[in-house]
Amino acid sequence: MTASSVHPYRVAFVTGAAGFIGSILVDRLLAEHVEVIGYDDFSTGMREFLADAQTHSGFTLVEADMLEAERLARAMKGCDVVFHLAANADVRFGLQHPRKDLEQGTIATFNVLEAMRANGVKDIAFSSTGSIYGEAEVIPTPEDAPFPVQTSLYGASKLAAEGLIGAYCEGFGMRSWIFRFVSIVGERYTHGHVFDFYKKLLADPKQLPVLGDGHQRKSYLYVQDCIDAMLLAMTHARGNVNIFNLGTDEYCTVDDSIGWICGYLGLAPKRIYAGGDRGWVGDNPFIHLDVQRIHALGWRARLGIQEGILRTIAWLAQNRWVLDRRT
Repeated sequence: MTASSVHPYRVAFVTGAAGFIGSILVDRLLAEHVEVIGYDDFSTGMREFLADAQTHSGFTLVEADMLEAERLARAMKGCDVVFHLAANADVRFGLQHPRKDLEQGTIATFNVLEAMRANGVKDIAFSSTGSIYGEAEVIPTPEDAPFPVQTSLYGASKLAAEGLIGAYCEGFGMRSWIFRFVSIVGERYTHGHVFDFYKKLLADPKQLPVLGDGHQRKSYLYVQDCIDAMLLAMTHARGNVNIFNLGTDEYCTVDDSIGWICGYLGLAPKRIYAGGDRGWVGDNPFIHLDVQRIHALGWRARLGIQEGILRTIAWLAQNRWVLDRRT
């Protein structure tokens, strides 16, 4: 994909720039000759992920909190597109700190939109989530599925942010691309079930605690495929509010993923199941998104779920320092 296919953008503003998806997006944009201002407070982001970017003359890093509204607005000056990826990714423990999702999901998005308005920035790409569908009745779940009761504070905060973005687009003439992701895997992945299983197996290769019953059905997408889809959609979908599910045409069970991980590592641990059909309160036992809308633009995932998970394990094995940085 060439720079001209991503544009007409000259300077991109990326929130969560030191995170998993954000840092890879930063590298991709710089390679496409787009200048990037990265914004991150490093509460979860990794400085190492920006090592290459910081050697690039087109990259500027701003270390600040998303709740610092005035600083956010100053940092955004001169940009012509925003990629808003910063959020609280701690879905599982959301009920232990309810305000975190409100602040880092909804209020942070409001601050981004106000900063855009102050700087005359019209275009925003937003990383939402398939979690907003809750326990959907329609599988695979399309973008126009009716919304059920929200089952996680993370999903609720993302849905609220989507509402704000839509209202700003209508009220202030902005344009948005809202991407509802399945779980993303790949290089620089530092949280989620693949990470957790790998860390547990290193600690005790003979047994593996598993939340739920192992039959939960999940969908995953390789990070580079995710970014390909985002940039393609921003090139070809030019409506006021553009909403896309991003995932693959397949899903796997938790037990499937354990089998792939253990096979790669040459282990055969005893699986100790916590029981029940879900891992935690708000965990959707079946996630599978309909991705025909993004397919209609010509996008297809290059990697299937199994290969994406195995690449993730291979990267973690080569970068075990990240295990010590995540509790």
